[in-house]
Amino acid sequence: MTITLDLVPGPLSPRLARLVQLLGELAESGEGQLRPVEDVTSEPRPAPRPATAEPPAKPDQVRILAGSRMVRQADRVIALTRIEYELLLFLAERPRRVFTRLQLLSSVWGYEHAVARTVDVHVRRLRAKLAGSEVVTTVYGVGYRLADEAPISVDHRS
Repeated sequence: MTITLDLVPGPLSPRLARLVQLLGELAESGEGQLRPVEDVTSEPRPAPRPATAEPPAKPDQVRILAGSRMVRQADRVIALTRIEYELLLFLAERPRRVFTRLQLLSSVWGYEHAVARTVDVHVRRLRAKLAGSEVVTTVYGVGYRLADEAPISVDHRS
């Protein structure tokens, strides 16, 4: 299989940069090779489609782009670890439900034999990265849940 990316001059979008990074990782692992290719055909390239206009994001709005595993807050990309991303997605897909630390360890981490306070550390880091957006609420004596008024959306298409 051959994959050809037709890149236009200028900076790469975050999604395209991630794709190029993943292709590079595949090449480094020996599962393929990455090389520049001159024009494959002599046909003129189709003009790029104009980007669809999105409504302006609120400054604290958080969007989870599940297809590309990216999280955006307003117009910036939030760099999350795999566990932070999985934790945020898990809570966002299950609003108004409270989860104990052990339930989160089992569902997000995939095991229960870790220290339950591990969840606290990841929640604290997630809150720090999403400063300005109240997303995760602590239910004292029980665990965590998505905040009632959390400015968050999950987009499974992107």
